[in-house]
Amino acid sequence: MRISNFGLRIGARDGVANPQSAIPAILRLMFSNLAGGIWRRIPACLRRWSMRVTHTHFTVTAGALIFNDKGEILLLKHLFRAGSGWGLPGGFIEPGEQPLEALKRELREEIGLEVDNVEIFAARSFKKPRQIEILFRGCANGPVQPQSVEIERAGWFSLTSLPAGLPRDQRRLVESAVRVGANDKD
Repeated sequence: MRISNFGLRIGARDGVANPQSAIPAILRLMFSNLAGGIWRRIPACLRRWSMRVTHTHFTVTAGALIFNDKGEILLLKHLFRAGSGWGLPGGFIEPGEQPLEALKRELREEIGLEVDNVEIFAARSFKKPRQIEILFRGCANGPVQPQSVEIERAGWFSLTSLPAGLPRDQRRLVESAVRVGANDKD
């Protein structure tokens, strides 16, 4: 047995490797060294651009499970949302914006609401549309009044009075947030 310049065992009788199986490994190693050398010589702006155009694109949103002093959840009836329109408040994160900043901006713009005691509750991803959603849990600090043409109504709901058209996944999130809130009070 001998060791090649690439650190591969060639010609071993104990079944480790033979010269024929070492050739593809050597070629892969040579190619990766060549490709890496070329990649490092490309200007950084072109490397970043190529990564952006070749990787999956998705949107990122921030949503919230907002409770009032009575333990009721805030739901919004959106004009542009599929189904009944009822759902959790939130919206898209703008470039350079942090998720919590985006959430607070959306709440102010859509319903004039400020929130307290905000914490990350969950994150989830969707295949269609390609989206990542960061969900927060918090408490309302003030009245709710629709401020945007996007919002038809805003309402407070107990767990037993959630609107019939609320999507199942959001219903489960509300139930989970209520359980977490009950555990926090223990």
